[in-house]
Amino acid sequence: QVQLVESGGGLMQAGGSLRLSCAALRRTFNTYDFGWFRQAPGKERDFVAAIIWTGRTYYADSVKGRFTISRDNAKNTVYLQMNSLKPEDTAVYYCAADRSYSSNNYAEWDYWGQGTQVTVSS
Repeated sequence: QVQLVESGGGLMQAGGSLRLSCAALRRTFNTYDFGWFRQAPGKERDFVAAIIWTGRTYYADSVKGRFTISRDNAKNTVYLQMNSLKPEDTAVYYCAADRSYSSNNYAEWDYWGQGTQVTVSS
């Protein structure tokens, strides 16, 4: 079982930056892969980024070059640095964990946080 707690969401103007954090309550944090997903009203939950236990990262095309996912194994925390924010980035952002990242499909991920709202105004 992995408990995930997100923080760092909020309201930001277009072009600004936000950093989301995901604290994982699990002793074997460094053996898990982590991802960020987002869900806008009336839409499906979409893949944003993932980082596996080796540190390798993966990104959706829509955020590549603007968002950076990272992990701090000593703090059991995963981060999503979001720069050059756009109004279309507005969504609830969810942290997810899995023993082995194999898919960008949210249904394939085992553990989820409660979500944090990010709103970008134009």
